[in-house]
Amino acid sequence: MEVTLCILGSPSTFLSVLLEGGVQSPGECAPKFPHPLLQKRQPCPAQTTSQNTRGPWQPPAFHWTSCRARIGVGFRKQLPPTTQGPGLEVESMGAGSLSWPATLPALPTGNMLLCLSPAWLTKVPAPEQPGEATLLVSKAVSFHPGGLTFLDDFVPPRSVTYFLAGLGLGPGRGWEAAELARDLTCPTGASAELARLLEERLLTRQLLARQGGVAVPATLAFTYKPPALLQGGDASPGLRLVELSGKEGQETLVTDEVRAFLHSEALGDALQVAIKLSSWRWRGRQVLRLHPRAEVGTVVDTVLALLEKLEEEESVLVEAVCPPARLPFPGSPQPGPELALRICAVVCRTQGDRPLLSKVVCAVGRGDHPLRHQSSLPRTLEVALAQCGLGEAAQVAVVLRDVKVAAEAALAAVLALEASLTVEQRGGRQAYTDFLGVDFALTVAGGALTPVALELNRGLCLEACGTLEGLWAAPRSGPVSEEAAVAAPLVETMLRRSARCLMEGKQLLVVGGGGFSKKFVWEAARDYGLKLHLVESDPNHFASQLVQTFIHFDVTEHRRDEDNARLLAELVRARGLQLDGCFSYWDDCLVLTALLCQELGLPCSPPAAMRLAKQKSHTQLHLLCRQGPPWPSPSLHAVPCCPLESEADVERAVHQVPLPGIMKLEFGAGAVGVRLVEDAPQCHEHFSRIARDLQGEADHPGIGLGWGNAMLLMEFIEGTEHDVDLVLFGGRLLAAFVSDNGPTRLPGFTETAACMPTGLAPEQEAQLVQAAFRCCLGCGLLDGVFNVELKLTRAGPRLIEINPRMGGFYLRDWILELYGVDLLLAAAMVACGLRPALPAHPRARGHLVGVMCLVSQHLQVLNSTASQEALQALHDRGLLRFNPFMSSEEALVPSEYEEPYCSVACAGSSLAEARLRLLGLCQGLGIDGPHYPVAHFLSHFK
Repeated sequence: MEVTLCILGSPSTFLSVLLEGGVQSPGECAPKFPHPLLQKRQPCPAQTTSQNTRGPWQPPAFHWTSCRARIGVGFRKQLPPTTQGPGLEVESMGAGSLSWPATLPALPTGNMLLCLSPAWLTKVPAPEQPGEATLLVSKAVSFHPGGLTFLDDFVPPRSVTYFLAGLGLGPGRGWEAAELARDLTCPTGASAELARLLEERLLTRQLLARQGGVAVPATLAFTYKPPALLQGGDASPGLRLVELSGKEGQETLVTDEVRAFLHSEALGDALQVAIKLSSWRWRGRQVLRLHPRAEVGTVVDTVLALLEKLEEEESVLVEAVCPPARLPFPGSPQPGPELALRICAVVCRTQGDRPLLSKVVCAVGRGDHPLRHQSSLPRTLEVALAQCGLGEAAQVAVVLRDVKVAAEAALAAVLALEASLTVEQRGGRQAYTDFLGVDFALTVAGGALTPVALELNRGLCLEACGTLEGLWAAPRSGPVSEEAAVAAPLVETMLRRSARCLMEGKQLLVVGGGGFSKKFVWEAARDYGLKLHLVESDPNHFASQLVQTFIHFDVTEHRRDEDNARLLAELVRARGLQLDGCFSYWDDCLVLTALLCQELGLPCSPPAAMRLAKQKSHTQLHLLCRQGPPWPSPSLHAVPCCPLESEADVERAVHQVPLPGIMKLEFGAGAVGVRLVEDAPQCHEHFSRIARDLQGEADHPGIGLGWGNAMLLMEFIEGTEHDVDLVLFGGRLLAAFVSDNGPTRLPGFTETAACMPTGLAPEQEAQLVQAAFRCCLGCGLLDGVFNVELKLTRAGPRLIEINPRMGGFYLRDWILELYGVDLLLAAAMVACGLRPALPAHPRARGHLVGVMCLVSQHLQVLNSTASQEALQALHDRGLLRFNPFMSSEEALVPSEYEEPYCSVACAGSSLAEARLRLLGLCQGLGIDGPHYPVAHFLSHFK
């Protein structure tokens, strides 16, 4: 099954989403099929659309007009799997001949689909989810990078993993879309039920004022038998709700209420009021009625006339028309009427159900006429404010900040409401609002410029932002905007929810439960709906009660991994486990997991590749021999080293490896036992110490001593240290995340500090990513999530080691926080043979800078100002990001071979801001000190 993001609606409304989806989820390359018509002297085939085609044929430019597809810039032709010769020639095409390869190049199938008719979609009952249906797409326009589009038929139909429809709330095609979106097994970004709630202007205003603290126009509402969701009482001083017992005989009540409202201070400087009906039933069917505030009788008569049209749960609203802000124009005032500003903000739901402002566009028009969508060209906030007389950057930043706060609060209030609704009220178990448009009027309240929320919508604001992006996309001179697309956060959410859809209910075997630092695995599995089965040596492991099946099995004897893999496979079959995948995130169990996958026929990188990556000296020596092609070869990044198993090996190594060098455990983890050695005596001394102190797993659990305590000596490389976390599928690089590490406390190499995203120049970042990718491929690691440690030298990246599992410590949490990408879920998808649903170009939403705490350096503060309870409380308040690696019950005992106790990080909109926050926090908590100079550890992050 593959990711299928499907939109049913107007191309103009969703164009920004379709284009961004084509870039962020281009799909996989399909098999190559030779075309039977591409034989000698065969004409260009006529235009047609394929059924489930996977190989596009594009005619030459000179014959393009007659063969062009009606939609987009390409077409697909069914390509039967026939065999042709090594080279084919096409002639009789009117302008000479052209040589063609026998096998056509494959293009991605495309995951972003646009359906132009409800007839292209079908709902079929889902047996595993009674009352729900699977949505299938049989025909669609697929979108690809660069705006390339194809009209595709799918045989068999593709299962939709995310559905977004332009909903109409009355009869017609919109109603068909609403019926298709109801009660689906796949995630949906909207439903008719949720759309109706957004159309209830009285409900949304009360919601924004009460829960979001958002400014709304002063409003008087007469409601007839209000809905249960409409809370009684006044939400704010300017929002009054009057419940009517009937629609007739209300003249006295209406007159008194209208008079009091029009004379109240809540209207401020408003000179006009608007009178309208509030209900989804009246969407687009009523004329806006404007009256002077002073004409009480006219307003009363209009309200009474509209009361006759009310049905149950509907309202008549009398609302203040926000006067345009009178901005001081520099120099002489501009001639002509006063200008008004309407601000349109699109806000999206992101990781953790957090709202994020995506884009702001504005409309500028006459102040004496209401501004509507599509009645004015969209423009940026900066340009619109400058046209109205406000051009200073600091003032623009204040307005943007206020709009951001209000828009994100609006979506947060809507999401909170949806969380309280039943499945029926939402229109399905998977129906949630993933994006929202908020229209603001900019007015003056309390002597300050204030964005006032007029209404909530979906498609109109999205279309306005897309139109503005279209202006920037048009050919022109000058620099190209690097600003993220309005739909970028929405597409990331679509992919994230698709991944959940694909993985819900998957059966996975986990080999090795890990320690306290991996507790997040079990929490995440429950959240994703994964069904985990655990193989673990410890019969009392805390996760034994959190899984579907617990298999107690000794996995610590790695010399018997092949035999253990066969025994485990027999146990799995004997228990009747129907597994979709098998994976591990625990260093000691990676080779065993690969062998077990081989026995069970489950996807995984080859055991030989896992062994190669697991033994550090073998990794380097193997890559040193990989000198290409292709170029640049992995050998450019490998570092000379020697394996050490005896004192004689040490003596030989000091004459082969330039000193100073680094000595480390062959199978180690967490930088335990890693040390800088400057001469032969230091090499012998450190080898003897490790041989004495770290002999087996019991001496230091979890660092790989179950594999033995052999060591290696490698050349010391000068440069800055970096982690690259990769997601590979089928040997293709799907995602890479680069972080920077601070200087260590030599002669040890325990990590001290880190920042993400990297502060390196884009070219250097690309060098690191390609080096990590080529080293993984060079070792045969083709499928999985891998952590590669490198140093960036003046001569380029050099490899420290490859960890053939997702990055440890804080890395999974940081990547999830900054990019919305969960490496754990990506690893689980690869283990199930599914391509991870990741954005092709993820963007970081801020910066994180963190520092490690060590028991040997921070014992006193870890028991006082920086206790786990204190740090967790600061984390919960959003003041820092806290990642503990040991439980509070574990004894705080300093050790020569210690690992970090926890990570403490601060976020910021820039690297400098995050760095300064962290430095101040560490000084206040006592983490910074003469023997642990945090400022020095952060010195690389500039």
